[in-house]
Amino acid sequence: MTRPMTITEKILADHAGLQSVKPGDLITAKVDITLANDITGPVAINEFKKTGATKVFDKERVVFVPDHFVPNKDIKSAEQAKMIREFAREQELKNYFDVGRMGIEHTLLPDLGIVGPGDLVIGADSHTCTYGALGAFSTGVGSTDLACAMALGETWFKVPETIKVEFYGELQKWVSAKDLVLFLIGQIGVDGALYKSLEIGGSVIENMPMDGRFTFCNMAIEAGAKNGIIIPDETTRQFAEGRCQRPFKFYTSDADAEYSQVLKYDVSKIEPQVAFPHLPENTKGISQVGEIKIDQAVIGSCTNGRISDLKIAAELLEGKKIHKDVRLLVFPGTQDIYLEAIEKGYVQTIVKAGGAVSTPTCGPCLGGHAGILARGEKCISTTNRNFVGRMGDTGSEVYLASPAIAAASAILGKIASPEEL
Repeated sequence: MTRPMTITEKILADHAGLQSVKPGDLITAKVDITLANDITGPVAINEFKKTGATKVFDKERVVFVPDHFVPNKDIKSAEQAKMIREFAREQELKNYFDVGRMGIEHTLLPDLGIVGPGDLVIGADSHTCTYGALGAFSTGVGSTDLACAMALGETWFKVPETIKVEFYGELQKWVSAKDLVLFLIGQIGVDGALYKSLEIGGSVIENMPMDGRFTFCNMAIEAGAKNGIIIPDETTRQFAEGRCQRPFKFYTSDADAEYSQVLKYDVSKIEPQVAFPHLPENTKGISQVGEIKIDQAVIGSCTNGRISDLKIAAELLEGKKIHKDVRLLVFPGTQDIYLEAIEKGYVQTIVKAGGAVSTPTCGPCLGGHAGILARGEKCISTTNRNFVGRMGDTGSEVYLASPAIAAASAILGKIASPEEL
């Protein structure tokens, strides 16, 4: 008889060809998808060639998405993009997405059905944990580990312990998935789930649309987690059916599975959150923020660049103007989201308000391009990290928040709630 297992343990066991696994086990497991971008990809390609391999393990399962320094910001970034472009052609990769067809990788892959429920996904990008929203095990790895997996179709893991987190109660107005995950990180800290699986559930998550679930799992890494995961349900099925490129499988956790911790939070006591510099754990409720003037607002990224995020921003900006001292930059997650936002009038609303809308890119999130901060400047952002120098000069500051808070702040010129409009 196998031991009771969590959803994460079951996915790892299946992909390792084992009946059961337990936390601490070292296993070798088959991967369904490997992923790299224009920063991590070139390193992985160089290491892949060092192995002596000439062909990737499966040209449909090795994915490259140039999204960090594209459209190319300089000669070096152009060379990086060229390198993965040529490798994709040489290997005849099915899933390579260049400018004009690409999106921010962690929004693009679920939307195209490249990743699905029950998958085991590794990516040379820490926010690969996003796909846990589908009930997949997904985690970031180094470029060298990725290179070996590109060649072999498998890699090694240490099975993580699992922390179970449950959210219940009625959400306050303007409180979103972004606020809940920032609140959780504020409670347990950036190392509170170090090398553990965060299994997110409760009635609030069960009633949450997929967009919110992606946002939540995206930031699991900001609590140090190996992965974030949500047990798939009917909402997951509706998203996955007719979209996933391969058969998918729903896993669940056994009722008597073991957890290292069980945390429960009443969301009716949680207000919109803002993470202060220079860590995502430095959270405060919006009522405790005080008077903080901003120079820039960013709405988008792999965390909050989905259509529901742009909708909230547009609704708040309708008939209003961005504050004269603020730059508002908006980055849809994919070209399809960009088109939908145009068709629904969101882009027109944002532009008429004085905002700038860009093709999908990770640029400003990592201080790469298209929104870099100068010394002394402050930015409210829907991105996922606010480390020292994350968005530019080490003397700049990034405050993390939801699209609603970011849009309201852009209008008022200071960090503010939509209630103040």
